[in-house]
Amino acid sequence: MHYLRLIYIIWIALWFRLDDFINQDTGFQPLLSLVKLCFFWRSKKQARGVRLRLALEKLGPIFVKFGQVLSTRRDLLPEDVANELTILQDQVPPVDYAAIEQTITAAFNQPLNSIYKQFNTECVASASVAQVHFATLVSGEDVAVKVLRPNVEKVISQDISILKSLAWLVQTLSKEAKRLKPLEIVEEFARHTKHELDLTLEAANCSQLKRNFSDSHGGKQLLIPGVYWDYCRESVMTMERMNGVSIRDTEVLTDKGINLSQLAHDGVEIFFTQVFRDGFFHADMHPGNIQVTDDGRYIALDFGIMGNLNDADKYYLARNFLAFFNRDYRDVAQAHIDSGWVPKDTNREELEIAIRAICEPIFNKPLNEISFGRTLLSLFQMSHRFGVIVQPQLIMLQKTLLNIESLGRDLDANIDLWQTARPFLKRWMSEQLGLRKITKSFKTELPFILKTAPEMPRLIHRWFNQQTDPEQEAPLNSDINKLIIVQQQQAKWQKYLTISLIVIAILQIVFIAVTVLN
Repeated sequence: MHYLRLIYIIWIALWFRLDDFINQDTGFQPLLSLVKLCFFWRSKKQARGVRLRLALEKLGPIFVKFGQVLSTRRDLLPEDVANELTILQDQVPPVDYAAIEQTITAAFNQPLNSIYKQFNTECVASASVAQVHFATLVSGEDVAVKVLRPNVEKVISQDISILKSLAWLVQTLSKEAKRLKPLEIVEEFARHTKHELDLTLEAANCSQLKRNFSDSHGGKQLLIPGVYWDYCRESVMTMERMNGVSIRDTEVLTDKGINLSQLAHDGVEIFFTQVFRDGFFHADMHPGNIQVTDDGRYIALDFGIMGNLNDADKYYLARNFLAFFNRDYRDVAQAHIDSGWVPKDTNREELEIAIRAICEPIFNKPLNEISFGRTLLSLFQMSHRFGVIVQPQLIMLQKTLLNIESLGRDLDANIDLWQTARPFLKRWMSEQLGLRKITKSFKTELPFILKTAPEMPRLIHRWFNQQTDPEQEAPLNSDINKLIIVQQQQAKWQKYLTISLIVIAILQIVFIAVTVLN
């Protein structure tokens, strides 16, 4: 079945003439000519962007997600292709209502009308893994109900298996690809994607993010829907209905008097707050998952893919960002080495020079004047030279940062992402190294300190006795010496046993040989 799916993928690519996307100057020119000759009957009426979108929809959820990621990179894609791929974000063809009702009924083991007073048969959003319907609970609350698409688990499992096979093949054939650890990247992507197949996990993510951005935590810039836990199952999630305008509808936002430049600034700050303050961030922030209220606040939707960063990752990321802002390329190079992002034996001076050559051209320029494609190419060249280790745990962060850059450009073409983020990072770093961090760490460790405090005098007394009284160490040393002697004896007997077995085997072989010869 795995290989049949692979054949199907190749067939769909040929049917929709995706071979047109391959550069004619590559070494595949003879093969491309043969394909065009064999499939001469293919229609040429549809534009290339339309053909790519239709092919991705035909291939299913994993490929739709691939298209969603591509749609955010307008700086790398032709405009006609990017415009078509944006349709993938919340306009995937929905499944029939009958299948959705069957899923809900099976999940709760009771009729749909006993759960929801009213349920809209038409979906309001249809994505690659699930679709959303508006409803009203029996108790009267207006809600949004997210339901998994039927049989989506099977399709995703097949496609991830194919991605793993392709990653293994690429890693085996290419040393360059092996350095980028494609298998680990696919495993990380598979783990986050499979989390989307359990909507109770998404509900938990939603609750956690809502708690992080509650009013008491200074979260007035971002609204998160509440979760109705009594109406959530693995295949069904019921949440508060949110009312907002899509982040893509900039004309509508402008008509409502919303300052797009301030909105872009707030989006950057929300992103860095999630990453550095909480270490827990929304990792699927494409425009289809973001709305804006009438008073200019963000609404986040779809919490299936979330990223986590530990304290060490946050510290080195912040250190790198601030060093970039200050053009301290020596500290950037040292931070890469300290964090293990490059091998320990990397020449720091050479790494510093390479980083300076990449970063200097991007400073003091608005996003619309920066060639991120050229910067990305330069970073790949540097990684090839210095053996940069791709960190799988940061892949979600990298993807989210790309989305934030794209959103910033759409809202304010002149926004400078780095200058917007710089004050926030300076404040965060000062908190990590200042009195506030010490106080926070003390509060975290206080329960352990209170628990062990009564035992401290006895432990200190015992330690001093061991340091000053050799007789106190005698029993311990005696036990250690006995253990060493026993291990030596066991090793000696194991050696004798091994030699004996070898001798017996040799004698048996000799005996058999003599018997055969006689």
